[in-house]
Amino acid sequence: MERFKAAILVGGGPAPGINSVIRAATIKLRNHGAEVLGVHDGFSRLMKGDVSRVVPLSIDDVSRIHFEGGSILGTSRANPTKKQEYLDNVVHALEGLGVNALITIGGDDTCFSAHRVAKTAGGKLQLIHVPKTIDNDLNLPHGIKTFGFTTAQHFGVQIVKAIMNDAQTTKRWYFLVAMGRKAGHLAMGIGKSAGAHLAIIPEECPPGALDFGWLVDTLVGAIVKRLAGGKPFGVAILAEGLAEKLSEEDLKAMGQLEYDEHGHPRLAEIDFGKMVKGRVRDELLKLGVDMTIVDKDIGYELRCVEPVPFDMEYTKELGFSAAKHALLGGTGDMVTIQEGRFVPMPFYSIMDPETGRTKVRLVDIHTETYEMALEYMIRLKKRDFEDERSVADMAAVTNLTPEQFRARFERVAVQFEGPSTYIPFQQPGGIRD
Repeated sequence: MERFKAAILVGGGPAPGINSVIRAATIKLRNHGAEVLGVHDGFSRLMKGDVSRVVPLSIDDVSRIHFEGGSILGTSRANPTKKQEYLDNVVHALEGLGVNALITIGGDDTCFSAHRVAKTAGGKLQLIHVPKTIDNDLNLPHGIKTFGFTTAQHFGVQIVKAIMNDAQTTKRWYFLVAMGRKAGHLAMGIGKSAGAHLAIIPEECPPGALDFGWLVDTLVGAIVKRLAGGKPFGVAILAEGLAEKLSEEDLKAMGQLEYDEHGHPRLAEIDFGKMVKGRVRDELLKLGVDMTIVDKDIGYELRCVEPVPFDMEYTKELGFSAAKHALLGGTGDMVTIQEGRFVPMPFYSIMDPETGRTKVRLVDIHTETYEMALEYMIRLKKRDFEDERSVADMAAVTNLTPEQFRARFERVAVQFEGPSTYIPFQQPGGIRD
């Protein structure tokens, strides 16, 4: 009987904890007599039939790597689903190596690639996916984070804390653009924890393409509100996914528009923060307000930092579960840990039937979690416009009359639209505590 052989590869962008998954899976597989191969640079070589960078992994190779950021196997956004030939090459390459199971580590695009490889293999190859992304946007059950998110949030908060001190010291505003191509989990998570003055995420945008004027006036309104309160400084966090909601014409106006292997605009190549800063400064000057604004991207700094203990433990559980599932013959599943137990989620359950792609988990703006975030933000709210004195004080900071201020800015005022009642706790038997 041939020895069981598993291969591990990493796709997409880096995230803290990748090495810990590789370590845990390798040790579990090795302890049960399996061979383990590490595939360098994602699917980029396999899809060409190249196995020159596939190497054996031993326990000694991985025993201490869980403390390190990055990925010892590298990573790649190479997309084998672009051509059936690429998918066939991946399957044939792994078959030629005698691989029984492939464990992929990555986000929604890598998960989709794993799904397509599994279909191409037709049952001849086990496919198991470990969900990874600092964006936290894979469609896992509510409350279950993707690994890397907690570490990215932790170090993001440290950055924002220092910048908030600088903003107060120098009396200026900072616009920080946080990663999150489709969803605003990271921007909102960092903003809530750090106590940033406001965070704006794509889930809040009015339906359709992003009205750039809505975004600009939301920021201008927050700055004016802070000024009316005697605070000429602040920090706003913008999710980069706001840029993806712009029309292609608006995106092209920001510079050369490039796309990655999966057809997504390379948002990191777009100077979104600079464009927003320029428009906001122009509008403030029209209102008679001269304000220094600094734009900064935060994201690449977070992807390869050393994982915090939560992610080290969490990724160990994920790697262990992926290896166990492989040894037991599992295939076509994404690995999740729910209430301390391994729960495989079939690929088909996380696919959007309309697009055929993996579903994206968005921030739910109809929950108390979002209500809490909104409560502590310094941005225009509906209740600000219910008080004539409040409107007059804000208008006085500008060259607008109270009526003109209301006419322009009331449209961007926010109000929580979630549940309005609380469910009281009930003891068994219906006795209310």
